[in-house]
Amino acid sequence: MKSTPLKGMKDYLPKEAAIRDYLQNTILEIYQSAGFSRITTPIIEDAVNLDKSEGGENLNLIFRILKRGDKLTKALSQEEATEKDLSDMGLRYDLTLPLSRYFANNRNELLTPFKVIQMDRVYRAERPQKGRLREFMQCDIDIIGDKSADAEIDLILTTTKALKEIGMEHFKVKINDRRILKSIFSYAGFAEADHERLAIIFDKLDKIGIDGIREELKANDFEEASIDKFIALFESGSLDLASVSKVCDSEAVENISYIIDTVHKVTNGGFPVEFTPSLVRGQGYYTGTIFEVEAEGYRGAVAGGGRYDNLIGKFTGEDIAAVGFSIGFERIFGILMEKEYEIPGQKKKIALFYDTETYADALTYAETLRQEYLVSVIKRPKKLGKYLNKLENADYDGFAVFGEEDGIKLFQ
Repeated sequence: MKSTPLKGMKDYLPKEAAIRDYLQNTILEIYQSAGFSRITTPIIEDAVNLDKSEGGENLNLIFRILKRGDKLTKALSQEEATEKDLSDMGLRYDLTLPLSRYFANNRNELLTPFKVIQMDRVYRAERPQKGRLREFMQCDIDIIGDKSADAEIDLILTTTKALKEIGMEHFKVKINDRRILKSIFSYAGFAEADHERLAIIFDKLDKIGIDGIREELKANDFEEASIDKFIALFESGSLDLASVSKVCDSEAVENISYIIDTVHKVTNGGFPVEFTPSLVRGQGYYTGTIFEVEAEGYRGAVAGGGRYDNLIGKFTGEDIAAVGFSIGFERIFGILMEKEYEIPGQKKKIALFYDTETYADALTYAETLRQEYLVSVIKRPKKLGKYLNKLENADYDGFAVFGEEDGIKLFQ
């Protein structure tokens, strides 16, 4: 049997797990302080829901669960049975689809606007590499039932407050609107039916650059004239709110201006908020505002989200306004660990050694020490010196031997 985790999965040592717990608890406290309430949903969703969720390329990354018993036997008996024929469930690839189903199922019991927290694991059949795991944590807040841009402002302020609280000091918020993006596609001459496919391609800009986008558009047989007109817009670097307002929905431009101005006012310009016309986000369910947070000195987003006013309607038959923001927990955890992050104000961890006949008294003494230290009560090993080396390597800060007068000894 193999002792290592599957590719794309990770084991966490005690110190790592403690830091992850601290970061998640800190994020949760900030979310709750802003009036958001936590829910949980199952990690398994109906395959039909997953396949119809408009999750962009994530739909190709679903971990599918085989049908069972007679259903599987029947599916296997079909000629040329597909992957979908053999599966009726799958692991969730994000927390937005489960939330949409949850709201549709429980809406009569919920306050609207519904300000909700989800912090849980999600699964994607990624090609494992640095920064891309198959199992990872997401920390989401969403507001359901508010059509106004005030909801976006609430999410941005709460998310950035949480990022600062866990040690992400230097970042900027990038913001765009899917309606603006589609207007630019139309301006360049692309057919409306191709807009979602174009968005998925253009979402790769940070990875492959503008020349890579040009080549991928060519490979997808888009017209040369439209490609040239589209690429020229982004090569010129002159796209701003004033210029895009001439070719797109004025409401989208007004919303972004309002969001930027309000966030700057409330934070006194504490961090940049920038209109970024190249921002896409690949999920097809986004209908309006989209945003990301970019940390200084690190490539890629540490948080992202957007408005998805049509997704809940797939369950209810009526469109319900919804917008969400997700912190990329694994990316942030990786950044902080590279910086040798330590939990602020963490008590020192010590071992209290005891002999068999002193165990009860040692436990009582340990309770006294726990007012100041994290204390693990351990039976004294025969070779104490050798064990102390292991103790220090396991991130203990010191030790004491019950009954000895020299008290607590901290490692240097």
